[in-house]
Amino acid sequence: MIHGVHPATGDALLIVDAQIDFCPGGALPIESGDQVIPVINHWIEDFIEQGLPVYASRDWHPRDHLSFIPEGGRWPPHCIQDTPGAAFHPELRLPASAVIITKGVRFDQDQNSAFDQTGLEAHLSRKKTGRLFVAGLALDVCVLATIMDARNAGLEVVLILEGTRPVTADGGAEALVRMQTAGVSVMDGNRPRGEN
Repeated sequence: MIHGVHPATGDALLIVDAQIDFCPGGALPIESGDQVIPVINHWIEDFIEQGLPVYASRDWHPRDHLSFIPEGGRWPPHCIQDTPGAAFHPELRLPASAVIITKGVRFDQDQNSAFDQTGLEAHLSRKKTGRLFVAGLALDVCVLATIMDARNAGLEVVLILEGTRPVTADGGAEALVRMQTAGVSVMDGNRPRGEN
């Protein structure tokens, strides 16, 4: 048991983009982004001990991706395929059994959500997954997009608040409102918040 919630059969842990470039010192650093890693590691350990699945998404952009500022996009170049910055954070203890979801590979659009054209929804349905515990980076971009798609797919979602950080405080606050309005449970300290 972690934070007062028992992961159970039918649950899965989804770690969103816990990559070097999104942590301090990276190409697109999220403030205190590296502080989510120990939190996520505890959840990984708990899920593995119970024999429950762990998923990890990663941005995996081609060079000159349209989301990059030099190409007219919003972000500095980051998580470029096969570069050190695209690697998972070195302290992230992903098990060998973790399922990796690669996104952001299209040349013609961005893919913030781990569900966006990855086949994840169909995979989770096949595995009879009903509830996702979600953590990672960043709260107000890829975590938000992933969680909203999960809810649209009919999944219950628990956001591990200690295991995520926003690009901006305002963006994070707005993201939380949107998530809770969509019926997401938010783990804040030792209890779920906004659970229906």
